Amino acid sequence: MATRKGPRPKHIPVRTCIACRQPQAKRQLVRVVRTVLGQVQVDLTGKKAGRGAYLCPTRACWELALRKKMLEHALQTSISPEDRLELDKYIESLPEVL
Repeated sequence: MATRKGPRPKHIPVRTCIACRQPQAKRQLVRVVRTVLGQVQVDLTGKKAGRGAYLCPTRACWELALRKKMLEHALQTSISPEDRLELDKYIESLPEVL
């Protein structure tokens, strides 16, 4: 009969970046959400209601996802010019690589 030694390890949720396809801990990625109103927004809390997609916090992944329309495909919507401006502002704050 096997007995456990010590506490059970904590479960860490894993998500995959839609651009580079690298699985990482959910908290290390940035969630982008399509809200119920159809807006595309960065969700820093990870808790907004709507369809979500995850990206690495690097400029390269974000630019690739937008250039190849990976984000639009993952969120099943087109990105409005207003939402694109907000995403571009966010991208400017990101580092080139980690």
